[in-house]
Amino acid sequence: MNFNSLYSHAKLQMHLCMLFIISGSTNPARDRSIEMASNGNGNASVATGKGSGGRNGLPKIQTQKRQNAICHDDTAPTVKAQTIDELHSLQRKKSAPTTPLDGVQGAFANLTEEERHKQQLQSISASLASLTRETGPKLVRGDPARQSETPRVSHAPDHHFAPTFSASDSSLKFTHVLYNLSPAELYEQAIHYEKGSFITSSGALATLSGAKTGRSPKDKRVVRDETTEDELWWGKGSPNIEMDEHTFLVNRERAVDYLNSLDKVVVNDQFLNWDPENRIKVRIVSARAYHSLFMHNMCIRPTAEELENFGTPDFTIYNAGQFPCNRYTHYMTSSTSIDLNLGRREMVILGTQYAGEMKKGLFGVMHYLMPKRQILSLHSGCNMGKNGDVALFFGLSGTGKTTLSTDHNRYLIGDDEHCWSDKGVSNIEGGCYAKCIDLSREKEPDIWNAIKFGTVLENVVFDEHTREVDYLDKSVTENTRAAYPIEYIPNAKIPCVGPHPKNVILLACDAFGVLPPVSKLNLAQTMYHFISGYTALVAGTEEGVKEPRATFSACFGAAFIMLHPTKYAAMLASKMEKHGATGWLVNTGWSGGSYGSGSRMKLAYTRKIIDAIHSGKLLSANYKKTQVFGLEIPTEVEGVPSEILDPVNTWSDKKAYKETLLKLGGLFKNNFEVFLNYKIGKDDKLTQEIVGAGPKF
Repeated sequence: MNFNSLYSHAKLQMHLCMLFIISGSTNPARDRSIEMASNGNGNASVATGKGSGGRNGLPKIQTQKRQNAICHDDTAPTVKAQTIDELHSLQRKKSAPTTPLDGVQGAFANLTEEERHKQQLQSISASLASLTRETGPKLVRGDPARQSETPRVSHAPDHHFAPTFSASDSSLKFTHVLYNLSPAELYEQAIHYEKGSFITSSGALATLSGAKTGRSPKDKRVVRDETTEDELWWGKGSPNIEMDEHTFLVNRERAVDYLNSLDKVVVNDQFLNWDPENRIKVRIVSARAYHSLFMHNMCIRPTAEELENFGTPDFTIYNAGQFPCNRYTHYMTSSTSIDLNLGRREMVILGTQYAGEMKKGLFGVMHYLMPKRQILSLHSGCNMGKNGDVALFFGLSGTGKTTLSTDHNRYLIGDDEHCWSDKGVSNIEGGCYAKCIDLSREKEPDIWNAIKFGTVLENVVFDEHTREVDYLDKSVTENTRAAYPIEYIPNAKIPCVGPHPKNVILLACDAFGVLPPVSKLNLAQTMYHFISGYTALVAGTEEGVKEPRATFSACFGAAFIMLHPTKYAAMLASKMEKHGATGWLVNTGWSGGSYGSGSRMKLAYTRKIIDAIHSGKLLSANYKKTQVFGLEIPTEVEGVPSEILDPVNTWSDKKAYKETLLKLGGLFKNNFEVFLNYKIGKDDKLTQEIVGAGPKF
């Protein structure tokens, strides 16, 4: 069959199909036959039966399924929709029924689905209630862009309504609630409504946090009242900047009014702490899908059953970060304010869209709430061996905490925030918040592979066409981040809990080059170095001279602690003593001299040291004591050159070593002065035993 024949054949087939459509035959089987036959040359003919006739005198066509036939009736049942909106609604089936209510106790027990939805909305309306008008907004579930899908309306209970106040504009409108959306739904919201949101080539959601690309510690405030006056750490060295109750309520009202003025708000109900007996229920009310997806990843995600019976939250965040605070308000020093009220169990965010403020704000809350239950909150990484031996890793940025706690031969319990209770350790979070700058598949394969659908990428730069991320690009900020569920790490232990730790490892990157690669600590020394929280950063070049700069952060997380560091240190020592844990100080910094003359400790040696700690071999090693700091150092570690275990052996200039050692000892002493003679409550003092564990010269 040549090309012309094929063309003629196809053209005739098309005409016949059009004739069939025009004929309007509803039952072709009853029509007189019209047969199409194809001759050997590819030409077709039409044969009509007697009496055949269609509209406008056209012949009716009977189509029958025949082998190799092209034009035939393959009619399927008509779709069950009268409008295109109904057709679209059929595309999305309703989620599987939430868990059976048999045996369920609490606020939503024995309620119909409609009643449960109503109570959920009433709870959220109460959270968003104005303190002056004493009434919450009118809420309706769903996206306002899909009006037909959100028919139910709920008001706050009658006792929340005070008719003596005049109505506001926001009280005349409905606020749509997007409640515990899935990552896919949040992707749609972000891409459609939030400028700067894109899907990257790996499937992660790239977002922008606006003008603020990091935390604003100088704008974070805590309400100082009769309770917190004595409980919290105030004054020199403390991260807690005070504000009064009235100012907090002014900012809260501003945030709530802003959120209520929007067409929709995004609400997350989630948990903190994998220990079910000590978990905290948190509610996050925000304006951005980016913030909701971030917290979906970072907090513990409730099951359907847990969400049904969630009830009233223990703590609420009002994230109105797109709206500034009033600079003329008392205590305000900029348009940004992150305010914490421990009495009301509320946090207000104004003037910053950086999502990390929510994560670290809740960490501060846990630093306050958990010690009240005799549970120690810790800024640390945590992993567990296959035999159940748990290790805690403390360390500031650049010390190798993430690298050393991520071990393919051990299970990851968590990378950043933990609790240590009478039952063991538990991760506070449900996700990881990893730095992305200079990220590569070779250096950090677990993090690289975790950046996929569902992951939030903050402030990264990507190719506008391929959407491939350039992790070396610092055009937006150097603080690029990825937030992803902990399940994205292959060796994560789910649930994220473990037995009592056997080893507590304090990491320091000593750029002065005088701390040994590893030291075994007694309890007093562990408390001293835990309170000090030391590392050293390399300063920039000034007139061709590079010098290390000592950095101290109490409890290896001073920006987040609420109580005085000695309280956390005392709890740590008590738990270590009770459960037989050993403290270690590991230097991942310089050897053979300070930065500029010595060299960085080889990662392979540090890993050998960590392996020896995990295996227990270092406990049986021979030790000797160093000068000034009085540290116990092993004389040998398998796989590590013995000469580097004592720093003095690696310095060619012994005099310079001694001077540098005394210099660092002086820096430790100066830093510790802020903790001397501190009174815990009305009478407790820092013990002389801890002070005596510091450098002596």
